Amino acid sequence: MKEYQKTLFPYAYNILGSAEDARDAVQDVLSNYIAEPREGITNEKGYLIKSVINHAINIKNRKKKIDVGDVWLPEPFATEEADTNINLRDIASYSMLVLLEQLNPKERAVFLLKESFDYSHQEIAEVLSSTEEHSRKLLSRAKAKLEELNLQRKASAADQVQLSFLEKYINAIRDRDTQSLETILAEDISFYADGGKLRVVRKSAMGAHEVADLLVLIHHRFHRSLSVVAAQINHQPALLYYHETRLITCQILGITPGSDKIYQINTVVDPEKLKHLEVTGIKLKSGEPD
Repeated sequence: MKEYQKTLFPYAYNILGSAEDARDAVQDVLSNYIAEPREGITNEKGYLIKSVINHAINIKNRKKKIDVGDVWLPEPFATEEADTNINLRDIASYSMLVLLEQLNPKERAVFLLKESFDYSHQEIAEVLSSTEEHSRKLLSRAKAKLEELNLQRKASAADQVQLSFLEKYINAIRDRDTQSLETILAEDISFYADGGKLRVVRKSAMGAHEVADLLVLIHHRFHRSLSVVAAQINHQPALLYYHETRLITCQILGITPGSDKIYQINTVVDPEKLKHLEVTGIKLKSGEPD
């Protein structure tokens, strides 16, 4: 069953956006499968994938909807190391997970199965106990929502980002050089922060000038004394801020491939979403001005 955990986890995590909930969903499905009669099941792997997907959809439906104006960000997942217990290549990029929060759970599942796992509409219909026509309608509805929000173009992870780019970014913030910082940020950049039960300075900000000022304020008020580690989270570059060995903030950067422009910054401060994040990254040099 351990091999199935490796296969099943990405399906649950990509739908739920929570590694903790995904592990619980996989464990529930495997426990039930072991305990119940299995007569008539000819495709064990397919049966378990179907069970996990539908269980994850039900869990997502039960989760409390966030209040208008609030920000909920997915739980970050380290993808830079070869975790033998997880199919890391199947973990969605962080930008994709943020994007998929615009969809309802079934639309999200269909979009993921078709676009990420290359399922046919016939296979999706079998997984959801539905019809091919309904699968096509759900996919069409999902794409229409994403197009309306002009977000789909920003769903993919960036190419490999040079450490020098991250150092340029963090040094501009440390030096309060908002002019240089704004040249790194896309004009329509979006910033989101999820503190969970903790208060954050701003939950969201838009535009290069507004975001640059906010980044400088946050750094010099909260991050100045922290060590900074460059890492890869959900296949995207990220900066992790530590107080000694305790992770305080995870900041995931959405960078447009080939342009070296940051179009989105997702900042996770919620301790509950950071407590299981274990990363071996590269510590950036301290360059604080006097």
